[in-house]
Amino acid sequence: MFTRPLLRLARQRPSLRASLRPLARPFSSTATKPRIWGVLAVATVATVATESPLISYEEVQKHTSLHDCWVIIKGHVYDVTALLQTHPGGQEAILAQAGKDVTNLFTMLHPPTALSTLPPSANLGPVDASTMPTEEERVLTEEEILQEEAREEMPEAADMLLLDDFEAWAERVLSGTAWAYYRSAADGENSFMENRNAFRRYFFRPRVLRDMSTGSTETSFMGVETSMPVFISPAAMAKLGHPLGEVNLTKAAAECGIVQMISCNASCSVEELFEAKQPGQALFFQIYLNKNREESAALIRKVDNLGAKAIVFTVDVARQSKRTRDVRYKAMQNPTRKTDQPVQKAKSVSESISGYQDTNLTWKDITFIREHTKLPIIVKGVQSLEDVQLCVDHGVEGVILSNHGGRQADYAPAPVDILYEIRTHRPDLFDKIDVMIDGGIRTGADVVKALAMGAKAVGLGRPFLYANGTHGQEGVERAAMIMQEEITNTMRNIGASTVDELRPEMVGPAGPWVGWNRPV
Repeated sequence: MFTRPLLRLARQRPSLRASLRPLARPFSSTATKPRIWGVLAVATVATVATESPLISYEEVQKHTSLHDCWVIIKGHVYDVTALLQTHPGGQEAILAQAGKDVTNLFTMLHPPTALSTLPPSANLGPVDASTMPTEEERVLTEEEILQEEAREEMPEAADMLLLDDFEAWAERVLSGTAWAYYRSAADGENSFMENRNAFRRYFFRPRVLRDMSTGSTETSFMGVETSMPVFISPAAMAKLGHPLGEVNLTKAAAECGIVQMISCNASCSVEELFEAKQPGQALFFQIYLNKNREESAALIRKVDNLGAKAIVFTVDVARQSKRTRDVRYKAMQNPTRKTDQPVQKAKSVSESISGYQDTNLTWKDITFIREHTKLPIIVKGVQSLEDVQLCVDHGVEGVILSNHGGRQADYAPAPVDILYEIRTHRPDLFDKIDVMIDGGIRTGADVVKALAMGAKAVGLGRPFLYANGTHGQEGVERAAMIMQEEITNTMRNIGASTVDELRPEMVGPAGPWVGWNRPV
C-alpha cells in the first residue's frame, strides 16, 4: 500500500474517513450547518472604563459627516474623521457606516491589531449600552435567503469529491462580496482561464509493470518536509468566507502536514496565526513591500522572530489591476450618485487592502529584504525564464512561477507553460533554485504534471478559500485530502511510487511525440 500521511487525519475524523471508503453510504452529520458567515449580528461585550463618561448612541449618530465622523467598535466610540482621507477602502466605505456600531463589519475585514494603528485620542470612550437599540435579527435579503437555502442543501465536506465541488457550492453559499473578491480576475479574465486550460495541453506517458505496492507522496521544498508537494498559496481575506478566517487554514495545514504561506493581507493578525500553529509546523510569510520601507522592515523582523521559515516576496503587482468582478459588485452595491460635494468612490475589496503597497519594485529590493532577515527568500510572480535566472543571480533560494492567479496582467503566460520552457531550454536552473508554481491547479494530475517537469511543489489559493467558505477547517482538510488521493492515484498509474521517481519524459505536449511536437 502507498503511505498516506492523511490517513492519520482520516482515522481521527469520522466525517473524512467516510470519504475514503469505496461505495460508502452518504455521510450524515449531526452537526448544524453554518449560517451565512457574518450575516447575523453578534453581541459584543466591552469592558467599560469607569474613569471615562459614557457616550449615548444618540450622540454618536450626530457625527456622520466628512468633517466629523464617529463609529462604534467593540463597545467604544472612535473618532475616525482623520482616517477618512487615508483609509485604504476610501472615505465612502466609512461614511456609509458613520454613527453606527460597525463591530461585525470591522472584525470581518480587519485583524484585531488594526485598532492599535489609531492614536489614543481617537478612542472617545465607552458607549452607553443602555442607549443602544435592541439587538434584533435583521431581515435577510433575497440574495441571503438563497444562500441560506443553498447551505441547507450543501453536502457535507466528506461528500465533496473534486476541488471543483467546493467552488460550485462556494458560488452559491458565499456572500456576494466574498465570491466577487475570491473569484475575480483581471479585465477579461483571459489569464485566469488560460491558467487552467494550459494544463490540458500536457499529457502523461505512463510506464507499466513497475512495483507499485509501496510508495509515498512525502517530499520537501525550501528545506521543509511536507506530506505532499502541495502548499496553501498566500490568499487574503479568509474571514470573508468564514469568521475564523486564516486560522482555519493554519490549523488545517498542521493536520494535513503541508505548508501554509500567510498572506500579508490576511484578515487575521500574524500573531493569531503563529499562536494557532502546531509545534514544528512550517509557516512561510508573504509580503508586499510598503511605500514606507520602515514598516516593511519592522514586519519582516516581526515574522522572523515569530518563527517564519521563509519570506515570500510578491513582485507581480507593478500596478493595481482592475479585478473586474470585485469592482463591478462594489459598484452595484454603491452606485455613483450625483452630489454637490466631491465624494471618493467606494473601493472594491482588492482596492481597499492594497493602498499601502509600493508598486515601484526593483531587484535592489531583494537586497533590502536580506538586510532585515537571514530567512530564505522566495520570489513570487516570476513569469519568464530570464527572470528565473536573475533570481539565481541575486541569490534567491526559491521562485514561484505565477501570474497572481490571473489577477494582474491579462494575457500573462500560464505558469505551467513557463515551467515547460525552463524544462526544455534551461533544465540546469532546477539544480540552482527551488522552482514552484501556482495558478490553475485543480487536480492531482495537474500537480503530478508540474512535478514531472521539475517543480518542487505546487500552490493552491482559491480552492482552499472556497473550501474554508463552505465548510471551514474541515473543508480545507477535505480539499487537501482530495489532492493527496489524486496525486497518489496519478503517480501510481503512470509508474512512479515516489515523487523522486517522476521524470520529465513522463509528461509532454498532447498528441503524438513526433516532429515538432516531440519534447526536446
